[in-house]
Amino acid sequence: MESLKGRVVLLAGATGGVGAQVAKQLSASGAIVFITGRNTTKLAEVAQQAGIPDSRCFEMDITNEASVNTTVAQVLAQTPIIHILINAAGIGIIKSMDTLTSDEFERTLQVNLMGSFYLVKAVLPNMKEQKKGLIINIPGVLGKVPMAGAAAYSASKYGLVGMMQSIREELKRTEIRITNIFLGGIDSAFWDNIDLRVQRDKMIVAEEAAKAIWFLCQQPASGVVSEMVLQPFNHQAI
Repeated sequence: MESLKGRVVLLAGATGGVGAQVAKQLSASGAIVFITGRNTTKLAEVAQQAGIPDSRCFEMDITNEASVNTTVAQVLAQTPIIHILINAAGIGIIKSMDTLTSDEFERTLQVNLMGSFYLVKAVLPNMKEQKKGLIINIPGVLGKVPMAGAAAYSASKYGLVGMMQSIREELKRTEIRITNIFLGGIDSAFWDNIDLRVQRDKMIVAEEAAKAIWFLCQQPASGVVSEMVLQPFNHQAI
């Protein structure tokens, strides 16, 4: 495994349950972590808990390309290299087609798919200069196996997977690695506003999900983990 000490990480969506835990674990391992989020109060809390200085915290709207570009430029003003990009930002709307609105569908695509596009497009030139880097996205299990009521969410995550597979083909002559981690059944705020019967006590806790991402950040230079699936024990079938 590669050491994280001194590695520069840009973590989008650090205010979420998994993102906050990733920030703490990477920072504790010696990585130089830059974090983003829309809620500045939560962002400050995560930074304090993870020991990340204010200068590495950025309010960013992932659905706004100008906001993403500005944030990446501010990061690169402090460091010449971004070794690892982790996109933990995202929203989930679980509704049947007869209740799902067009606005909700478009919003889901904007955050989960277009936001990922903006972020990768902004960071990729720096990685191409180095001819190396690691990009980690979190499509979620519904980006691999859909379920009823997940039309918007699965559409956004299937799109993300296809986009990253295509980008991977473009980068074959470099050492830029792309990893998709399919998380399923994480006990987080994702479920707070979803009208669906779920057993959160049987879900994976955010800290354990973050450990998987922490592990992926230490991939050996000689190989690449193209994808990882992590879901609760009682949801093994996929």
